[in-house]
Amino acid sequence: MHNHNGASPDVVVIGGGVIGLTVAWRAACAGLLVTVFERGRPGGETSHVAAGMLAPISEASPAELVVLALGLRSAATYHEFVAELAQASGQDPGYLRCGTLALARDADEAEALERELEMRRGLELEVRRLLPSAARRMEPALAPTIRLALEVPDDHAVDPRRLTAALAQAVERAGGVVRAGAEVAEVKLEEERVAGVVLCGGERVLARRVVVAAGPWSGQLAGLPPAAQLPIRPVKGQILRLHDPAGPGLIRHILRMAGGYIVPRGDGRYVLGATMEERGFDTTVTAGAVYELLRDAIELVPGFSELQIDECSAGLRPGTPDGAPAIGPGAVPGLHWATGHHRNGVLLAPLTAELVVSALLGESPSDELASVAPTRFAPAGVDAR
Repeated sequence: MHNHNGASPDVVVIGGGVIGLTVAWRAACAGLLVTVFERGRPGGETSHVAAGMLAPISEASPAELVVLALGLRSAATYHEFVAELAQASGQDPGYLRCGTLALARDADEAEALERELEMRRGLELEVRRLLPSAARRMEPALAPTIRLALEVPDDHAVDPRRLTAALAQAVERAGGVVRAGAEVAEVKLEEERVAGVVLCGGERVLARRVVVAAGPWSGQLAGLPPAAQLPIRPVKGQILRLHDPAGPGLIRHILRMAGGYIVPRGDGRYVLGATMEERGFDTTVTAGAVYELLRDAIELVPGFSELQIDECSAGLRPGTPDGAPAIGPGAVPGLHWATGHHRNGVLLAPLTAELVVSALLGESPSDELASVAPTRFAPAGVDAR
């Protein structure tokens, strides 16, 4: 069904990844008529390749305290979010409460982990230092050479492919429309405010509110004045998907190591990632990256050498100059942003939707929005108002 009985949508969402779909679902639940335009298939780009770690504590960095604060808030609501989504969609969103172990394989890595531990304790985050013997009791498949481990019991995982499938279903059940294979060419402005969008085929769709959730492609939309555009760049990540022919049980926790991580799906499938490369919009899979990911994983869990490889892929994360996302109203009335989440899109989806929908409904902005305001990137000397 492509139209809301002929009515123009209240809100157009550009991009049907985890962020766009979550915003659309929450907006539809709030009573807004929503249409999502996705140029490929919903959840088919960045979200399709994502590992789905919900790990604000493991990923914490003192340089990114804004992201940490948002991540902790979003993680705290995740269990409720997926339960509500399962109910609304009739599908399993693939949430796994597994906890994370960060592991050191040698003295240098152990020293780095000790520093991580101090930093996280300084931020009053829940982390436990484990001796190698205790780590191996929790995960018997770990190599005997492990030097040190940190346990982060509250860092879990979700399968982004199941999550986006459930979200697309929930949007439609809530009265929204998800249009696949529909690429937005430009945002239409009239009298310096948003009036709608034009699709690549020339179709015009009227809407007074547009949410840009196009991930790494969010900076490439035509129709916006320079002062209203955002400096979003793609950050490449290569990732492997494997399965254990013997079934589940080899690894139960997310394992983090220098250079990557292993995420269990709970059913004998594992995701192994991920590189961080500045390569523009290149999504080729390279032998060197695959080799390094496998070498690190097998060093950590020797039994990984028996796994079968299902898929090697590369995706693009949306990066911003300061590492924090861009969420909320833009420089043009009616324009809203939900992008720039870098490695944290899956984690931050529920909170992002809450903030964006609140702005769409015209509620007064929360304090949190100041640190992620898209207008903070306005070019010097340009008055964004």
